[in-house]
Amino acid sequence: MRRPLPRAALALGAAVAVVLGGTSGAAAAPADPAPGSPAYLARDAQNIADAHGRQTAPDGQLSPAYLPALVAATTPQFAGDLLAQAARPNRPALTPGQLVPGWNSGNPYRAGWDGTRGEITPVSFTNRYGALVQGDVFSPLPGATDPYTGEPLQGPFPGVVLTTGSVQGSERMYWWLAQDLAERGYVVLTYDVQGQGRSETFPHQGDPADLPYCSLAAAPLAGEETGCPGVPFQQTSNFVYGTQDAIDFFLSTPEAPYANPSAGSAEVDAFNPLWASFDRSPDPGTVTPGRTTRLAVVGHSLGALAVSYLQGVDERIQTVVALDKLQSRASIRGEDEFDALGESRPVVPALGLQSEYGFTVAPYFANSGLFEEAGAGSPTEAPDPRRELATGYDAWTASGVDSMVVVPRASTHLEYTDIPYVLPASRYGQAVSSVYTQAWLAKYLRHDPSADDVLLGTELEYLEPDATGTWRPLTLDRDENLSFYFCSGYSVTTAEGAARDDDLTGVGC
Repeated sequence: MRRPLPRAALALGAAVAVVLGGTSGAAAAPADPAPGSPAYLARDAQNIADAHGRQTAPDGQLSPAYLPALVAATTPQFAGDLLAQAARPNRPALTPGQLVPGWNSGNPYRAGWDGTRGEITPVSFTNRYGALVQGDVFSPLPGATDPYTGEPLQGPFPGVVLTTGSVQGSERMYWWLAQDLAERGYVVLTYDVQGQGRSETFPHQGDPADLPYCSLAAAPLAGEETGCPGVPFQQTSNFVYGTQDAIDFFLSTPEAPYANPSAGSAEVDAFNPLWASFDRSPDPGTVTPGRTTRLAVVGHSLGALAVSYLQGVDERIQTVVALDKLQSRASIRGEDEFDALGESRPVVPALGLQSEYGFTVAPYFANSGLFEEAGAGSPTEAPDPRRELATGYDAWTASGVDSMVVVPRASTHLEYTDIPYVLPASRYGQAVSSVYTQAWLAKYLRHDPSADDVLLGTELEYLEPDATGTWRPLTLDRDENLSFYFCSGYSVTTAEGAARDDDLTGVGC
C-alpha cells in the first residue's frame, strides 16, 4: 500500500521526466514505476517532501503550538545548564549544547513526562580519563502499568544504555526513546559522551585532579587519535570507551561502586542511584551462550558503530539496537577499523534502524545516504535495494545470529534525534523506530513471545504526545511506512522455528 501522491508532486515528476528522458537501467520491483518515468520521479519528489515531515506536518514543528512549547520547556532548562556550568569552571563543556538554546532540549511536547509517566534521575560520573560525564537514568513510576497492555510493571527490570550520535549529539535529543522504554519496564541510562552536550571537553590526566590536563606531545593511548584522550570529540574511541564506561556506571552498586577516576572535588555519583531497580539475576533464557546480563545497548550514528563493535567484545551485552547503522566493520568511509579492544564479529542479536538519507535530502540518483561514496548515479537507475542490508545485516545472518534491518520511509540520519526546526526528519520515523526497538528488546531481554507478532506483523501501534502533552494512540501500516527504495528484512528464530524475509515490502531484493 502506498499513500496517493499529490497532483503537485505528479506534475513536478512529469516535468522532470521531460528534461531527463532515457530508459530504465536497474530493475524496479514489479509493482513499482520504472526509474526515470514520470510516476517514479513524482514518487521521489513526494518522498523528498516527506523527509521534512517533522517540520511540515500539520502537527509538526512549524505548527503554531510548537514554538511556545519549545520556549516554555527550553528557557528554564538552558538557564539551569548555564548555572551548573558556572558552578564548575574547572570542568568546561565547550559544546553547542551549552551555547545554543534548544540544541539540547528534546521534544517540548514530552516536557511533562517526568513524574507522570516515568521518572528521570540525573547522574554525574567521570570517564576513564577523568572527564566529567552528565547523564540521566529513566525508570518506571512506582506501581505503574504498561501503557500498551495495562499489565502491572513489576521490578527489577532489564537495563538499557543509550549512546548518542556524534557531531555534537546530546543526550536529551534521545530522551524520546528512553522514555518510551522506561514506561514499558526498562531502566535506561542516557549520557553525553566526552566533549558533547553537558559533558566535559577535556580529560584530567595530571595532578591536581581538579584541573583539566593532557599532553598533546604524548603518544596516543590505544584507540585515541591524539595524546589528549577524548580530544577531538569526533572520534570512535569516545563512543566505544564512553559506552563501556557508561555500562560500568550503570552496573555499579553500593557494594561495588564506580571508580570515578580523577573526580577530585567534583560532585559525582558513587554508584547508579537506580541500582536496585535493575535485574541482576543471570538470564537463563539468553539466546547467546555466556551473555546472561540483562542489558541492551543502543547507539546512534558513531554511537551505532560503537555498539555494533562492542557487542562482539564486551560479554555484558545481550542485544544491540543500532540507529543508523548496524555495521559489521568499525570504520567509516573506508578508514582504518577500530580494533583497540580486539577483533569484533557478530555475536548477539542486533536490530538496525537505518535511513534512506544522510544529513541532507537529495533525489534518488544523487542520494549517497550516510556512508556510501555515491548514490545510483543515473536517473534511469534505481538505487541498490540491498544498500542497507549490506552494512551489517548480511554479516549477522551469515554468522547465524538473529538480525533485523528496518528502513523507515523518507527517513534521514536525524530521525533518531529531537532537534528543533533546522534539520530534516520524517513525520513517523521515530514512531516506527520505537515500535521495533520496543519489540526487539521485549523478544531478547524479556523473552516475550508476543514480540514476534510485532516484529513480523504489518500493523504498528504507538503512543505519542501531542501539543497538549497528552499521549495519544497512533496506528501505522507497516508497508506504507517502510522504504520503497531499500529493503527491510529479518532473520530471526521464533517459537515455530527460523523465519527469514529479506524484502518485507517487495522492493526487489
